[in-house]
Amino acid sequence: MADRVSVSITIGGRLPASLLDELSLVIESERVGIDWEGTAFDPATLPVDEPLRLMAHEVAWGRFEDLEAFCVENGLAFARWSGGYPGQWGAERCVFTGSGEPTCYAADEDDDVVIGRSTAERLGSYAAIIAHFEVADFTIPPFVVVPDMQASRDS
Repeated sequence: MADRVSVSITIGGRLPASLLDELSLVIESERVGIDWEGTAFDPATLPVDEPLRLMAHEVAWGRFEDLEAFCVENGLAFARWSGGYPGQWGAERCVFTGSGEPTCYAADEDDDVVIGRSTAERLGSYAAIIAHFEVADFTIPPFVVVPDMQASRDS
């Protein structure tokens, strides 16, 4: 049986309207809600001028694997926090800016990024440490569903 923890994800960017049903199915399959009580996601009530925030308890391995893969494939930025599992892994924040690869950072149970001595030594300077925190605190843009033609023009 998989180790399970609480996880939240904040998603932003421009999603072509033709992919909204697919996103909804992925969210449903991951059993992710819009609050910690598990209220189901409803695409009719998407946030306006804000990122999409989703969360769940008892998430296997602390990752929304299919949802995160969907975001990467479609260039949707996200920041995922997962709680630690004692004796297995610590809490983390994983950030995807909409391009490249997701990067994960050590965090605490309040989703504050933390570093240990070895990371501080590897980074080597106060400026590099601050830059590390800045990248980890990437601001997720609003989640916007756009007409397919607009999405292809903006790419």
